[in-house]
Amino acid sequence: MDKEERKIINQGQEDEMEIYGYNLSRWKLAIVSLGVICTGGFLLLLLYWMPEWRVKATCVRAAIKDCEVVLLRTTDEFKTWFCAKIRFLSLETHPFSSPKSMSDKLSIGRAVCLIENPTEENRQEISKYSQTESQQIRYFTHHSIKYFWNDNIHNFSFLKGLDEGVSCTSIYEKHSAGLTKGMHAYRKLLYGINEIAVKVPSVFKLLIKEVLNPFYIFQLFSVILWCTDEYYYYALAIVVMSIVSIVTSLYSIRKQYVMLHDMVATHSTVRVSVCRVNEEMEEIFSTDLVPGDVVVIPLNGIIMPCDAVLINGTCIVNESMLTGESVPVTKTNLPNPSVDVRGKGDELYNPETHKRHTLFCGTTVIQTRFYTGEFVKAIVVRTGFSTSKGQLVRSILYPKPTDFKLYRDAYLFLLCLVAVAGIGFIYTIINSILNEVEVGIIIIESLDIITITVPPALPAAMTAGIVYAQRRLKKIGIFCISPQRINICGQLNLVCFDKTGTLTEDGLDLWGIQRVENTRFLLPEENVCNEMLVKSQFVACMATCHSLTKIEGVLSGDPLDLKMFEAIGWILEEATEEETALHNRIMPTVVRPPKQLLPESTPAGNQEMELFELPAIYEIGIVRQFPFSSALQRMSVVARVLGDKKMDAYMKGAPEVIASLCKPETVPVDFQKVLEDFTKQGFRVIALAHRKLESKLTWHKVQNISRDAIENNMDFMGLIIMQNKLKQETPAVLEDLHKANIRTVMVTGDNMLTAVSVARDCGMILPQDKVIIAEALPPKDGKVAKINWHYADSLTQCSHPSAIDSEDIPVKLVHDSLEDLQMTRYHFAMNGKSFSVILEHFQDLVPKLMLHGTVFARMAPDQKTQLIEALQNVDYFVGMCGDGANDCGALKRAHGGISLSELEASVASPFTSKTPSISCVPNLIREGRAALITSFCVFKFMALYSIIQYFSVTLLYSILSNLGDFQFLFIDLAIILVVVFTMSLNPAWKELVPQRPPSGLISGALLFSVLSQIIISIGFQSLGFFWVKQQPWYEVWHPESDACNTTRSLFWNSSHVDNETELDEHNIKNYENTTVFFISSFQYLIVAIAFSKGKPFRQPCYKNYFFVFSVIFLYAFILFIMLYPVASVDQVLEIVCVPYQWRITMLIIVLVNAFVSITVEDYFSKVTFTTNIRIDQKDFGVSGSVGKMLLILGPGL
Repeated sequence: MDKEERKIINQGQEDEMEIYGYNLSRWKLAIVSLGVICTGGFLLLLLYWMPEWRVKATCVRAAIKDCEVVLLRTTDEFKTWFCAKIRFLSLETHPFSSPKSMSDKLSIGRAVCLIENPTEENRQEISKYSQTESQQIRYFTHHSIKYFWNDNIHNFSFLKGLDEGVSCTSIYEKHSAGLTKGMHAYRKLLYGINEIAVKVPSVFKLLIKEVLNPFYIFQLFSVILWCTDEYYYYALAIVVMSIVSIVTSLYSIRKQYVMLHDMVATHSTVRVSVCRVNEEMEEIFSTDLVPGDVVVIPLNGIIMPCDAVLINGTCIVNESMLTGESVPVTKTNLPNPSVDVRGKGDELYNPETHKRHTLFCGTTVIQTRFYTGEFVKAIVVRTGFSTSKGQLVRSILYPKPTDFKLYRDAYLFLLCLVAVAGIGFIYTIINSILNEVEVGIIIIESLDIITITVPPALPAAMTAGIVYAQRRLKKIGIFCISPQRINICGQLNLVCFDKTGTLTEDGLDLWGIQRVENTRFLLPEENVCNEMLVKSQFVACMATCHSLTKIEGVLSGDPLDLKMFEAIGWILEEATEEETALHNRIMPTVVRPPKQLLPESTPAGNQEMELFELPAIYEIGIVRQFPFSSALQRMSVVARVLGDKKMDAYMKGAPEVIASLCKPETVPVDFQKVLEDFTKQGFRVIALAHRKLESKLTWHKVQNISRDAIENNMDFMGLIIMQNKLKQETPAVLEDLHKANIRTVMVTGDNMLTAVSVARDCGMILPQDKVIIAEALPPKDGKVAKINWHYADSLTQCSHPSAIDSEDIPVKLVHDSLEDLQMTRYHFAMNGKSFSVILEHFQDLVPKLMLHGTVFARMAPDQKTQLIEALQNVDYFVGMCGDGANDCGALKRAHGGISLSELEASVASPFTSKTPSISCVPNLIREGRAALITSFCVFKFMALYSIIQYFSVTLLYSILSNLGDFQFLFIDLAIILVVVFTMSLNPAWKELVPQRPPSGLISGALLFSVLSQIIISIGFQSLGFFWVKQQPWYEVWHPESDACNTTRSLFWNSSHVDNETELDEHNIKNYENTTVFFISSFQYLIVAIAFSKGKPFRQPCYKNYFFVFSVIFLYAFILFIMLYPVASVDQVLEIVCVPYQWRITMLIIVLVNAFVSITVEDYFSKVTFTTNIRIDQKDFGVSGSVGKMLLILGPGL
């Protein structure tokens, strides 16, 4: 039973896999080796392509704990197989030291996390494990992550750092002292080198990998076969095409590796100082860091080589690598629960939850602020590929495969062609044996029929349309690193947009302020920079409540904070390093108004406007800052006016949140109405609050107080109204997408009401549409998770939302006419927290919400990726347009990800737009549709080419004849290659249309189209082949045959005499061959014209001048040599003379063939077109109606 075991690793995670154990079998290996020799290496290739077969063919099943090889299979819909070899990590050279505290030790038995609670049991477990297996740990590496054997769970699991299962208290109590050298060496043995190694493969390695592609192997087989048959010219042409294709592919792949290598190499090796247990400092390379090391952040900054949690001091960090926004972020030390009275002692540390205290790998620390005598310290929590940057790089190196119906159907179609080839193969052998043909010729001809049926030029032909589309995209400023995705973009029917910087401008403009006096709103004011307001609490809050800092003398920080601070015209001064060193504490940042704003005499009169009576100087020092938290939706500061005894607390944030933390009597009664008026107009509204702190609060106490103690019982001061303007092109682009039945969804980190407002402004939500906000609450205090539904229009205060009663939605609409249903449409909106709760607790609702969700606010990067996957699960082809690296996961996961940034996001994103505008989205979809239709046309044409040539050869094989070498060459090079590479040149149609192209080849209309053309071509070819035999002048051709009147043409007579001297070993020259050659040559051009569709996805054929010229030239040439034979041409093509009357008959056959083919194809095109319109209208039309919404939500509403 143990041998048949199957286990799961990474259970419940995105990379969940089944794992099976195997041991190498010598007798199986011997049999496989013999098979490889017998098949000339083909079996080895087959095993190289199929890891599952390779392992099963050479190994026997074994228990996972004792196996030598593991076979892994993903549990997703792709069921991808991988194999990995088990390796051993020897501990004999790194014996256990005897530390005083087991908290310094890593449990090998558990081998999953750092031990916090040392017990005797753990000690025995470690010693027991270290004595077994000769002090060796078994592990394997998959996708750059090591999986160690875990005795406790009897399975493999990867090694975790301090990012899971470690409390904030223990970070300070058990990990802040640092590691001993012995413990550091031991952990390094397990965790390995701290690096994100992206090795750029050598050109030779990439070449071998590329050449071993099944298509290139088939081409190699075809070329060898043609050379043995002395068919050198076409073989050479295919070799040249393959070399060009391989070189292009190698260049593209290597370029991507180099880009990625350069991106991660910036922090690969730097020298860092670490603190050891005995308080000594040691300088080591960053590659030697392990979780638990205490790193000193230098004054002049550093590019973080790992993920670390800040335990001492403050850092200004540029996180553009993660967020795509080069706005410096202030990071403060992790709150110490043992010092903070109100702190939660048992709160677990989590890098995402505590990101304001975590320095992430790859981000740049610009400045540090510190205590005298104390360094700015951070504890390493994750290293290597486990870091945030490492995970991003892994997602780029090992992307999840994207399923596309076209490619699946293409393989099915190829299998059908292989089956047809198999029939031809058997027929050829039987026919040749019956006619006593030589064995060598039988082998060559029977294999040749396979290369005819499965054309080796197919990959190059299929790629042509994509290459042309890529070139056209480049001209309009859209760069592509994954060309295969262009076709998939032709199917996009939903596009997700980030908001800030994508739909709207990057910056915010201050529209005005609305202050509160005596619990009443004053009139809005535009100018904040004036003498009347300079000493007001409102302006003091604007001057102090921000996270701005000076970097090289330039003020920088959050754009909102910058605009707010610039509006009041104040000056910010920071302490220098020298000043900081002189004091016993962090020198506060000081803000002061310019001298010209300060009145010359002391202001008197209005006590509300008067704060202090200082004759000369007025400065405010920022004593403590509580950074903005997206979870809390607010930030606050503690400040002190120079000369004042009491400190002030200022707070700003989301109006609903600020109002809930203020004294109710200070909040105006019309607060909800005023706020709603602004948000409905699309303004971003920030509320301000203030309170005086008790005089007993000293500087030292403020440094350790929790923000909850500060952020309560405030006085509401008023609103700041910011304007986030839409980009000029946004509404028009979204309207184009809606007209094309392409859904649009907003995914943003901004707040809900602003997002809904912007969605209305840009036309994503129409004025008459209703928005329902889904607020999902997780299980708490024994209560199950639940969802509250609210109308967005009436949702003005979080504490008193208006719930929807199911009776409010008129049930009668379910039975109303279609027109009425389309009148009112519903959209769902939710934030990231609600989305996570719904994903976890309301799985059955997810598909329904995905069909109608339009606004997703406060979404974290991983939630954006989850949303893309959820939308894909309900069969949407999803596009994603974003401008930051926080969109990286979503951009990569989407079927078509378009980055508007040329930063790291562009490395992960398949498409990058040079112009930071969403106008690239419809352009990409148009080009995608054109490329997809081109792929269909080319595939259908290549299939017909294969079948037409296959049938020509099969007919000729029946009389022991064949097409001549130059006939093959003329068809394959002059006709097929020219037609394929010119028919792909049709540009995209100038506008998006409501219907989409079909997504797969296996659809009724497309199959009937191909089958009807096959039947028509076979019918007319057969007609010519058998009809020629019925002609009165027909005889089995021999050199003396003369069906023409030789006296009529001297040039024919001369060629005829020359031909008599030549022996025709392959029986090429005969009347059947000539008839079949001419009819089939015309048929290739007929189906090319029939399949070359223009509107509504591509420009009409007549605008593709290269194609038109090529087809006309080829028609003229073939018609000319058929009606007016040229001796030299006939001699090269091995054509025999037939009477002029038969030439006219062949022309009539061809004309009738052309009429029937084009008429039938035109009919099937119309059927496909009409079907697609109906499907798209069904999908898009009434999906959001009220009646449908009621049915969707059911009793949950």
